[in-house]
Amino acid sequence: MIAKLQCVVLDCADVLELARFYQSLLGGAVNQPNPRWSLDDDWATLHTDTGLVLAFQRVEDHRPPQWADPARPQQFHLDLGVPDLDRAQEKALELGATLLDAGDEKRSWRICADPAGHPFCLVRD
Repeated sequence: MIAKLQCVVLDCADVLELARFYQSLLGGAVNQPNPRWSLDDDWATLHTDTGLVLAFQRVEDHRPPQWADPARPQQFHLDLGVPDLDRAQEKALELGATLLDAGDEKRSWRICADPAGHPFCLVRD
């Protein structure tokens, strides 16, 4: 092993807004003190209960990915395990997510975007 994943960093226009969105989905602590990161108006973190750390970096003139458009690709996405797809989708949309692709009844995932436009999948556990 050469490295271990320290965190996943998402570019966005408003770091606290996106950190709080993911906190509402995943739980955890926004901007928990940690010597690895300095926190300011351009950087926020979310330390989840599972140990995963998401970081949010302000980018001036942020252009969100556009789902299914190769000119503005998704660049990456998160898979979030959920016990109930319908309930998870409902809650995510209430929090500010956008449904990109609901699929059909047989499919075990739904594709959404966070408020900054980053795609993520709700995946049935």
